[in-house]
Amino acid sequence: MMYASLEDFLQTGKPLLRKGPVALIFIEDEVEIATTLRHHLNCGFKQVVALMPDAFALPPDVEALVHRVPYDCTPPEAVTDAVNKVIAAATPGCWLYYCYNAEYLFYPFCETRSVTEMLSFHMEERRAAMLTYVIDLYAGDLTAHPTAVSIEDACLDRSGYYAQGRKDPTTGEPRDRQLDFFGGIRWRHEEHIPEASRKIDRVALFRADKGLVLHPDHTFNAQEYNTYACPWHHNLTAAICSFRAAKALKRNPGSTFDIKSFKWHNSAPFEWHSRQLLDLGLMEPGQWF
Repeated sequence: MMYASLEDFLQTGKPLLRKGPVALIFIEDEVEIATTLRHHLNCGFKQVVALMPDAFALPPDVEALVHRVPYDCTPPEAVTDAVNKVIAAATPGCWLYYCYNAEYLFYPFCETRSVTEMLSFHMEERRAAMLTYVIDLYAGDLTAHPTAVSIEDACLDRSGYYAQGRKDPTTGEPRDRQLDFFGGIRWRHEEHIPEASRKIDRVALFRADKGLVLHPDHTFNAQEYNTYACPWHHNLTAAICSFRAAKALKRNPGSTFDIKSFKWHNSAPFEWHSRQLLDLGLMEPGQWF
């Protein structure tokens, strides 16, 4: 299905936003568009929406399965604005998800269970949002893959992740069950990364609600949405495995010549399987088995 604009989608496509889960894929460039959309279709999202410029091409088999919305994702806060418009148009309680092209959602046991199954369990635990960690992927050989993007040669950091308490700006006290997470190539090459873009936590899965607003730092105005777990036990978390930081660092003239390789002694080949992420502690199964 093709729409004339985001506004057209929000009006004529409103029935799609009643229950979900709905995946909003923001396409910034022409890197790995088809693999990103196919991956999220395979996850079992009820609807996959590709927000992308008209000039970008889609394979016919993918185009037939997604909702294509003309949209320029490059202006500052364009993605935040679009997500907030979708939240306002969606039925309260509808599960939404957002990511960019060359990003791939992984959650515990995703090879055998759908995202709908996972969110049904998460909702039974009285959770309305799920924390995801953006795990940087990068090509192991930048000579062979100068854009730093390669599905076949993808690597990730197996260690070097850490968290800091998130303070309430009004009281100065740590917020309950909220942390800022760091790691990956954003941490190792932080001199090239704006401070506001160094965190790797993103509340990418959430239920729409009246008055809910997404902030540019990937947090919400409802503080419970920003928590990593409920007060009584650990909850599910997920990972978004992303080439986005690597391709930006290699595309940026200020950093591309300083980085000869993203690999270091704690790099490992990415296995494209949830078990690897669970074993590395990069997501949490909670009470779901």
